[in-house]
Amino acid sequence: MNFPTETAATPRGFRFLDVSREKCQKIHEASLEILERVGARLFLDGAVQLLKQAGANVSDGNLVRLRHERVEQALQTVPKRLVLFDRLGNPAMPLAGDRSFYGPGSDCLNIIDHRTGQRRLPVLNDLADGVTLCDALPDVDFLMSMMIPSDVEGAFADRHQMEAMLNYSTKPIIYVAYELDGCRDAVAMAEAAVGSAAALEERPFVACYINAVSGLRHNKEALEKLMFLAEKNLPSLYIPCSTAAVSSPVTPAGAVALDYAGVLLGLVISQLVREGAPVVVPGLPQGTFDMRTLVTSYCEPERILPQALAHFYGLPMFAIGGVSESKLSDQQAAAEAALSLVVETFSGSHIIHDLGYLESGLTFSFVQLALCNEIVSWIKAYAKEIEVSDESLAVDLIAELGPDGDFLTTDHTLKHYKERWYPSLFERATYETWAEQGEKPFASRAQQSIDEILAGHEVEPLHAEARREIQRIVAR
Repeated sequence: MNFPTETAATPRGFRFLDVSREKCQKIHEASLEILERVGARLFLDGAVQLLKQAGANVSDGNLVRLRHERVEQALQTVPKRLVLFDRLGNPAMPLAGDRSFYGPGSDCLNIIDHRTGQRRLPVLNDLADGVTLCDALPDVDFLMSMMIPSDVEGAFADRHQMEAMLNYSTKPIIYVAYELDGCRDAVAMAEAAVGSAAALEERPFVACYINAVSGLRHNKEALEKLMFLAEKNLPSLYIPCSTAAVSSPVTPAGAVALDYAGVLLGLVISQLVREGAPVVVPGLPQGTFDMRTLVTSYCEPERILPQALAHFYGLPMFAIGGVSESKLSDQQAAAEAALSLVVETFSGSHIIHDLGYLESGLTFSFVQLALCNEIVSWIKAYAKEIEVSDESLAVDLIAELGPDGDFLTTDHTLKHYKERWYPSLFERATYETWAEQGEKPFASRAQQSIDEILAGHEVEPLHAEARREIQRIVAR
């Protein structure tokens, strides 16, 4: 058979993560040069002294310059593989290779009420409902806090978030703590849930998401949490978060090089505190400051470099997907969620967070979360390996039935038809059936499903002693 000859006009496919090792090496070398030539400001004296004792150059009080040899040592000892467990002690998220896991984001200031459609401030009941929904949705793999409840004291909202995630789900938790005391309390609550500090260290089901101001400015709170978790041998996600065009170069390569200088600095600190301490690195883009709207983008296509660099280092990666700049769970939100989730999955991102985010991370939506769950289910079905065997090829059955055969009632069909993917919320009925059922758009179907879950889902409870200890920690 003669195939068409490819011409310059023939559209070419592309493969995800098509970034050469040479380009990654060049970015790595730029990050090393930034650390050695420019340095970073550290706003925690203990971290400055730790690095100084390890041979770093310190000037102007807290400006630390680091030689590349120290970075290379840290890259040798930081674990390349991390497993997060669930609250019951089952391995749930092996973070290595090209396995992807999906969950919501944290700390939205607003929620869209799924019953009224109104944007409002969230309360503790919304947080409990959100965690329950995440526990029930089969393709949400881990928890984050989603929102900041407005009916508790703001400085202690992180404790209430952790309490809700422990009470209403057994899934792995990626938590946010505002400062060191909050991080200590979160760890203490997790230890209470599994019985001891040793049990948590052996089977960690929580990890702390830590934002540093940028790759060149490391705030006190971020450094304190990083060092505390390294001491405890518990996982942290150390994520410098500059804004491209504001606190880092507008060019993707420059922004990634700057922030990854901060990532490498964080790795050095963690490994100096405790060799082998687990750290997850960013595979998410630096938000770009949109000069037209003065908004920092959450959902932008220029995201391939940080993913490639995380793979270059062979480290577990924290990425972003399922998020939209739209203010509603509308067509734009569906498109941005689907595009970002597909790209992240097939780029081999490990922890993909922010499902359910709208309005550039300011608003959370249960309907958007349900939509993302359906999209992830579709992606998982697409990515699943297809069996090719005598049984699946069914040549004997084809020969038996011949050109006029009817496969519908065969034992083979009855045996295998459930292996195909079927949507939970996406519409597949005929127009007539859809009309008879009320002509419901996706949002209405999602709202109904959410209410059914919240009314009927049963969560594996914490034992009474753990609940009491967690309540005591929150109240103190």
